[in-house]
Amino acid sequence: PRPCEFYKAGEGELENSYNNIPAEYVLEQNHPNPFNPTTQIGYALPEASYVTLKVYDVLGREVEQLVDGYKETGYYEVEWDASQFSSGLYFYKLVVSSVEPLQVGNYFSVKKMLLAK
Repeated sequence: PRPCEFYKAGEGELENSYNNIPAEYVLEQNHPNPFNPTTQIGYALPEASYVTLKVYDVLGREVEQLVDGYKETGYYEVEWDASQFSSGLYFYKLVVSSVEPLQVGNYFSVKKMLLAK
């Protein structure tokens, strides 16, 4: 099962009903996929981190930034409203950087999604 299936959505952050800390960084496949016009993207952070989540078109151009900031350990879910974009293939990329001094990028992952109007 998907890690976020065990969590209840609330104000953009998923709350863990079992009080678990994620064991690893995870970028989930968006759902629904294909979608029209909105989709949900979930991710997990095993430690407090600086996070960016961006959406790119098929040519690699950034079309929207969904997350840019410090996040505590936990499970998160964000919604992307693509009503102003055309049908097609898009990519989303999660980049996580440690907040510890002298540390750089801990994790990144890219997944694809299909907007079907």
